Amino acid sequence: MRVFMPPRRLGIALQLYSVRDECSKDFFKTLEAVAGIGFDGVEFAGYYGKAAGEIRDKLRELGLEIAGAHEPIQRMREDELERTLRYNIELGNNKIVIPWLPPEMRAGKQGWINSARLIGEIADKASARGFRIGYHNHREEFTPVNGEYPWHIFFDNASRTVFMQLDTGNALSAGIPDTMLVETLRRYPNRALTIHLKDYSHGRGFVILGEGDVPFKEIVATCIEVGGTEWLIVEQETYPYPPLESVRRCLENLKKIL
Repeated sequence: MRVFMPPRRLGIALQLYSVRDECSKDFFKTLEAVAGIGFDGVEFAGYYGKAAGEIRDKLRELGLEIAGAHEPIQRMREDELERTLRYNIELGNNKIVIPWLPPEMRAGKQGWINSARLIGEIADKASARGFRIGYHNHREEFTPVNGEYPWHIFFDNASRTVFMQLDTGNALSAGIPDTMLVETLRRYPNRALTIHLKDYSHGRGFVILGEGDVPFKEIVATCIEVGGTEWLIVEQETYPYPPLESVRRCLENLKKIL
């Protein structure tokens, strides 16, 4: 099998939710550890009481880039949207991902359609300020609704300004075929601006990246070929080792796969 090396622009980042307990104890010390492990960048899932400028300056000191930030839907609507965008402008981030929708926003097919259109409107507004807005999946998006996958319903109805942040492990945990991960990337070309690389084993559940059933070589190759991908983002939510050691092993295994 051909070995695909990512182009120079394709960075490897860590979703900081992977080390959330460490971040809550000492955010900047954790960023130092993440940089020391060898990640190119980070994706935020909270800011731990720090001002945007403080974080920006610390990242510059460490040589870490920003791969994006997760922001709840509540912070992306009405007056909250302006506050969220201003914070991210100061931070130096231009990619925001909505990571989850409450049940009332995904009730049946029409709920997914309405949410797709709403997030499309948000993305259109934010794009005028230089932002890209994405949506991230959990299991629900790959659990069929009347024979259709909500992920497909959503992206078939969302504006093309909304990018797709496919979480490989979450999707596979819903019981889809392994091949559907690559098929999904191909179904929406140039929409996978960032992707979450999380591993899942059909027999053991969530595992360290490279120890499960996610076909990472094929996925990364597809990201390069048709995804328009800029960042591979490692996320690890279960810990066979301490969190920082777990993400270190994920990065080592990912580099071997690449």
